[in-house]
Amino acid sequence: KKPLIIVGEGAVSHGAAWNKQIGRDTIALAARLATGANVDEGWNGFALLHNAAARVGGIDIGFVPHDGGVCSADQVKLAGEAKLDVLFLLGADEYDTTAMGKAFVVYVGTHGDKGAHRADVILPAATYTEKSGTYVNTEGRVQLAERAVFPPGDAKEDWSIFRALSAVLGQPLPFNSLAQLRKAMYAQFPHLAQLDQIAPGSVDDVKKLASAAIKTTAATYTSPVADFYLTNPIARSSATMGECAALQAGLRQAAE
Repeated sequence: KKPLIIVGEGAVSHGAAWNKQIGRDTIALAARLATGANVDEGWNGFALLHNAAARVGGIDIGFVPHDGGVCSADQVKLAGEAKLDVLFLLGADEYDTTAMGKAFVVYVGTHGDKGAHRADVILPAATYTEKSGTYVNTEGRVQLAERAVFPPGDAKEDWSIFRALSAVLGQPLPFNSLAQLRKAMYAQFPHLAQLDQIAPGSVDDVKKLASAAIKTTAATYTSPVADFYLTNPIARSSATMGECAALQAGLRQAAE
């Protein structure tokens, strides 16, 4: 009675879906399945499963390209073509850093992964256990996390890094503390103040997605997960995860 259509992010942004039209068409087809399965205000049976932490919350606050902006993959492409002078990597390690050309790269992150190795300037940040923060999980539920330990060395919380940068650039952001930042965030995005709650999705939005014209006739999809145990910087810095990956690779070779 209540079917749920779940589309993995890899189906709209990886492999063949790097062709943006294929990604759009995949979403439209899935939305059509959902609307044909009695989607209404009491049941939204369409979901996009993201593969990166905090991406849902980022989308909630409009952290997407706006007019004149381009997606992250195109930013890397433009940097490689010498059309971008400066590239900020906010914990972004899942890109081909060799494709960034001679762009000046500033890395804000935690674990010294690929982005840090390419960076011209590294601004060390706090991990999720070293800062308090508001998170939105993949189902849209707002969650609050408190700092467990202090960050090491000169590492700082992300918001304070960008507050300091804004002052240096002569465009200071209108907050000086986490409490002030949260107050501003809640004023602009009230649902983020509703802890452990899920803001209801719009059925009209699903129907709008379903109404898009389909242009793709065929596509081949591939998984975005090359190694299950090494999918993010924290996992890649773990000796245990490294051992698991090595064991899996050995089993794969033995099977071949």
